[in-house]
Amino acid sequence: MLGLPSLRRFIGEISSDLAAARDRDPAARGVGSVEILLAWPGVQAVLAHRLAHGMWQEGIPIAPRLLAYLSRATTGVEIHPAAVIGREFFIDHGAGVVIGETVEIGDRVTVYQGATLGGTGFARGKRHPTVGDDVTIGSGAKLLGPVEIGSFSKIGANAVVIEDVPARMTIVGNPGRLVEAGQPDDRSDDALIDPSDSVVDALREIADRVAALEFRVDRLANGLEQSATVTQLRPRRGSDSAEG
Repeated sequence: MLGLPSLRRFIGEISSDLAAARDRDPAARGVGSVEILLAWPGVQAVLAHRLAHGMWQEGIPIAPRLLAYLSRATTGVEIHPAAVIGREFFIDHGAGVVIGETVEIGDRVTVYQGATLGGTGFARGKRHPTVGDDVTIGSGAKLLGPVEIGSFSKIGANAVVIEDVPARMTIVGNPGRLVEAGQPDDRSDDALIDPSDSVVDALREIADRVAALEFRVDRLANGLEQSATVTQLRPRRGSDSAEG
């Protein structure tokens, strides 16, 4: 079973996870630890994973996977017992989050509902993402394959990341594209809902042009605007220069 050092580490990790919930979830501020443990599915999922991961490291059979299964059934969060997760980890809302077997997550990471840290294909070995410290992963984001996400980066909602992301970057879109550089002390979530997308921008430009043309046609139809004068071209008198 879990030894005393492992138990001390487990208690310390849970304490830091509770502190992270209070710090990053406005709804949890001023709420007692017992209430957070009983009513926050994201915190419950992390707690269950800490315990399952400890048993996994100790080589205990069946129990880690069974605990992970029960946690998924009750919280809607699926975390493989082998996944390595750092301190002060917070899952906001939790529903639909999936974290694969070879995922490695640093400290002070925040993940929103519906995010997936998954693999691609049937390759063995390291096949899931590695996430640095102080990273924020938005709702519905998909991080696929053994990509590396640099520290202090932000992954926007519904972004699909299949390539490495440098530190202090904000990524949006499908496939994920860089929209701005982040700052280490910037805790704002504005980038997570940033609609910046080349396709969206192009559609907006087309819509603006169509609206302008419709306005012009309407004015012409109602006689509020003169159409351009068309001058008919007449052949020049005299010999045709083309005749040589």
